[in-house]
Amino acid sequence: MKALLYVILLMCAGAALAQERLRTIPDAAKSGAMSHVEDMTVEIDGQRQRLAPGAQIRDESNRVVMPASVPAGSKVKYLVDDEGMLRQVWILTPEEQEKQ
Repeated sequence: MKALLYVILLMCAGAALAQERLRTIPDAAKSGAMSHVEDMTVEIDGQRQRLAPGAQIRDESNRVVMPASVPAGSKVKYLVDDEGMLRQVWILTPEEQEKQ
């Protein structure tokens, strides 16, 4: 029974690690430096932009975070919706920043 539990835990840990390492940022994503302004408003490269309803911001570990927790000046990649609102944002890791 302990062996089965150990195998299950290893499989879960492996899946979580793979998700973190294999995050895919679309080629169409734009680059910028982002800071939170207020509520659902952020600033990217000096331009204020609204987050779309249901927008996701993912940190360096690929976890969804709230806009207020984004460190000022974070290097990001982002996508906008048809109305020009931000719909997806990825805060870049140092490795991802080097690849730009």
